[in-house]
Amino acid sequence: MSVPSYLFQTFPRMETERFILRKTEERDIRDLYELYSSEEVVRYTPLLPFAAEEEAWHEMNWHWEIFAQQVGIRWLIEEKRTGKVIGTCGFLHYLKEYALTEIGYDLSPSYWRRGVMSEVARPILAFAFRDMGLQRIEAKVDTANAASIGLLTKLGFKLENELREYEFEKGQHIELMIFYMLRKQFSY
Repeated sequence: MSVPSYLFQTFPRMETERFILRKTEERDIRDLYELYSSEEVVRYTPLLPFAAEEEAWHEMNWHWEIFAQQVGIRWLIEEKRTGKVIGTCGFLHYLKEYALTEIGYDLSPSYWRRGVMSEVARPILAFAFRDMGLQRIEAKVDTANAASIGLLTKLGFKLENELREYEFEKGQHIELMIFYMLRKQFSY
């Protein structure tokens, strides 16, 4: 196992061809509100669509808190061409002692099926294995979320298990699929 060099002191900023991956800032409240007020974006999450901008402030604070507590990192996905925040991607439930985390992401529907998440996930996964010293990254996906299942498969994640009636969200029990990627499966 490699020793992690990342110590959660400076937020890691990255760029891809079309996007900037960066820390959430107060100026992003409007874009976060717009993103999470979409029923399509929150469909497979425990969130209800945001009804007030105040909820975007709570989301922003959560991004800052998980970083400060060293239990996660959430990058905003900013489109270089427009400067607009179109989604988020990152890690939660980071367990340093087990070299383990869980990946999560969301994206504005107007950017679906354009290769955005494939483009931004690769440097984030590389950062996790190289700089955070992770051995394993997991993803829990609603069995009905075909787009997310397709993305994980495309990225090289493997299906590990299905969890029946695992979570209770929005008044119903849902089933999840657990995907995983090991360091040795990731090609830099």
